[in-house]
Amino acid sequence: MKHLKWLGLLPFLGMLGGPFVLNRVEPMVFGMPLLLAWLVGCVVASSGVMGLIYLCDPARREIEH
Repeated sequence: MKHLKWLGLLPFLGMLGGPFVLNRVEPMVFGMPLLLAWLVGCVVASSGVMGLIYLCDPARREIEH
């Protein structure tokens, strides 16, 4: 479980590194510039990663039972 919590860093690192690599207007993704679409994807991914960490947390299972 300790290693699973490190997944929470992935969206943060994506937001931190994205502007250095993806700072351009073209291509457009869903009508947004590439960087904006990347940052929106990182926000959505952070919700998914936090949900995955929550579901796999053994302390959560102990409270429910």
